[in-house]
Amino acid sequence: MAVYPLVFEPIYKGKIWGGDRIFRRFARIRRIPGPIGESWELADLEEDQSQVRNGPCRGSTLGDLRRDWGADLFGEVEPFEGRFPLLVKYLDAQTSLSVQVHPSEAVARRLGGQVRVKHEAWYVLDAESGGAIYHGLEPGVDGRTFREAMLTGQVDGVLRDIPVVAGDCYYLPSGTPHALGAGVLVAEVQTPSDVTYRTYDWGRIDPTTGRPRLLHLDQAIECIDFSSPSPPPRQGVLSVGNEPGEAASLARCECFEITRCLVSGGGQGAIELYGCPAVWMMLEGAGEILHGGDGESVRIVAGDVVLLPAALPKPVIRIGQAATWLKVTVPPAKS
Repeated sequence: MAVYPLVFEPIYKGKIWGGDRIFRRFARIRRIPGPIGESWELADLEEDQSQVRNGPCRGSTLGDLRRDWGADLFGEVEPFEGRFPLLVKYLDAQTSLSVQVHPSEAVARRLGGQVRVKHEAWYVLDAESGGAIYHGLEPGVDGRTFREAMLTGQVDGVLRDIPVVAGDCYYLPSGTPHALGAGVLVAEVQTPSDVTYRTYDWGRIDPTTGRPRLLHLDQAIECIDFSSPSPPPRQGVLSVGNEPGEAASLARCECFEITRCLVSGGGQGAIELYGCPAVWMMLEGAGEILHGGDGESVRIVAGDVVLLPAALPKPVIRIGQAATWLKVTVPPAKS
């Protein structure tokens, strides 16, 4: 079967800290009750598989396509421990997320299995007045100070508190203590891992159990490098050529790169894939991706996440009016 642009059904995750802004922002019909904290838009994990919602592969999972399309999907990109190398979400923090840490490379290698390294980045879609994130540690914080702060809830002066506004992008390498603050809505890009070590939960009680949620302080501390300064929250923004409209690289690491593309009016332009797949997160506006040179197309609207396989023939983006999207790519395998 010839490859084509793929759009997937969201996988919604109820969270104690969630809300309903994902549905309101993207005009989605809500069919699931309770606070929704996460919408998984592209996932290839053991227990969570995105399902295609368009075209001949409708109903197939991303894992099915990984196996069936092989190099036509991946091109020069290698799977991440056998899986598609990106996990893409929207997160809605009505209240603050727990303070948490993701497995470091050393811990992931030692434990193996589903414990995989988890690098991620947040692109801020909306933030209420005073919205902030916690990103890393203040200078001089050691393991003992961190443990005491997590046990007592005295996080001021220990966690780095960063005000945020829409359009900001923050990189969170594995092993970085972090939390999304109340009133912040983000697009999240990460490596395919769902292991989180929770260190502090703001004294919340889980209404489903009547008890505090489980903490993983010892595991988290093992993942933090207290001997090195926390990484800078934001990377330098670099202008990018060879993209439709105005483009800027916002975050880069060995696992992914995030580029923001803006088109202020209608237009059409070729999409360069360079032998690698790309994931587009349409944040504002709408467009149409033409492919194959014979008029075939896939329409995408705000909130849609589309996967462009590496072997997609002659892709072109056509925008009717203004649009903004994130282009997420994975570096090709080193020869």
